[in-house]
Amino acid sequence: MMRTVVRRRKKAVRAKDVTVTDPPKVRRAVTAAALGNTMEWFDFGVYAYLAGTLGKVFFPSSSPGAQVVSTFATFAAAFLVRPLGGLVFGPLGDRVGRQKVLAITMIMMAASTFAVGFLPTYAAVGFAAPLLLLVCRLVQGFSTGGEYAGATTYIAEYAPDKRRGFLGSWLDFGTFVGYSLGSGLVTVLTAVLGTDGLTDWGWRIPFYVAGPLGLIGLYMRMKLEETPAFQRQEEEQAEALAEAGPVEEARQSGKGRLKEIFSEHWEAVLICMGLVLLYNVTNYMVTSYLPTYMSETLGEPETTSQLLVLGTMLLVVLTITTVGRSSDRWGRRPVFMAGSVALVALSIPAFLLIRQGGILLPAFGCVILGLLLVCFAGTSASTLPALFPTRIRYGALSIAFNISVSLFGGTTPLFAAGLVEATGNDMVPAYYLMVAGVIGLISTLFLHETAGRPLRGSGPMVETRQQAHRLVSASRTSAGRQARDVWFRLRHGRRRG
Repeated sequence: MMRTVVRRRKKAVRAKDVTVTDPPKVRRAVTAAALGNTMEWFDFGVYAYLAGTLGKVFFPSSSPGAQVVSTFATFAAAFLVRPLGGLVFGPLGDRVGRQKVLAITMIMMAASTFAVGFLPTYAAVGFAAPLLLLVCRLVQGFSTGGEYAGATTYIAEYAPDKRRGFLGSWLDFGTFVGYSLGSGLVTVLTAVLGTDGLTDWGWRIPFYVAGPLGLIGLYMRMKLEETPAFQRQEEEQAEALAEAGPVEEARQSGKGRLKEIFSEHWEAVLICMGLVLLYNVTNYMVTSYLPTYMSETLGEPETTSQLLVLGTMLLVVLTITTVGRSSDRWGRRPVFMAGSVALVALSIPAFLLIRQGGILLPAFGCVILGLLLVCFAGTSASTLPALFPTRIRYGALSIAFNISVSLFGGTTPLFAAGLVEATGNDMVPAYYLMVAGVIGLISTLFLHETAGRPLRGSGPMVETRQQAHRLVSASRTSAGRQARDVWFRLRHGRRRG
């Protein structure tokens, strides 16, 4: 009987299982990770706002519509190599550490973006110009394959359990700040230089800015330490290898981890891909395609469309941490579910408003899309890493995230532009968003709530020693009560027998 009680008793949390976070280290981790995303999305903002201009510079022989499609095809090509980057950097981050890999991806992103500013034009070297642009985009895509998953993993493994939503939202805060900086710079250049000046030489300036931003980001990342969760995992793996030998060595290898991801965690991979699709289709529709849609498809002035989308990004920046904090209180599932339902219901009204022309009604349409986007942007960084255990978190998240982004997210501007060009129906983007909303809703239904709970494979993380003491005390009380309940049930059953 006593063996049964011991076996069924819930294991109490011990003091050594609880990690008390260091606030300065948490702030440095969040800042350095977010800055990498700022760098990445600065490039995306620049590329989205310069799509028409880059089409004239690198694809001048095509029609205006074909130029836009060609530019977005080059944009989408970077996403085709992102899964390769995920396959390389993700498992590498699980073996050698998050910090080292994040420093490597920072160098590659900054260098490739900086190099675009020095590329010769089609008029100077002919067909070699778009090929060189494609090479730079492929390097960007490969490095980005390890960037977002690594940054979300890093923040999630440093954040206290009860504040993971709020702290994780700062990562995507950096995303939209970077986009706003890039798009804002292009908007100013367009107003100051005009279309001709921008096409002649002004398009290079935003890419030159990427160099100093990259150096700052690299400096900050080189100063970071490894996450507590990874350090603890390394110690446990070293002990397991010492005891188990060749079998455990095979399990800890890159192939062993990949096999584990797809054989034991395939459900989490599918849920992750569905949520990533939801977030990134909405994200790239608004950030990368909407400026071109309003100017090229609807015929709005470029400055007007740029200012409307820039205003939408500022709205997201102002509200994203509030959404992250709300997800800590109410849970990740309710936020994702509400956003998915709203995306299905409001996509058509939003695009009908955008089609009206002028400023006021399209501004309302953009506000609707921005509020839908922030539902996913404010919760993704805290939700996705919690799907996987520590030993495979970086690798599993990199693979699932980048496959979904490559197939559905990064191709959104290309597919939307191509479908509008082929069908002549300028409401196609709204239908595209509705499909993403349905897929996101289905994925959310299978999502387990993780708000306020430890990451899989990790112990609890708290902000103060007082919280740690309370947690240990409450856990011991709970375990004792469970053992007492088992004891009473066993005694009662024996008397009845």
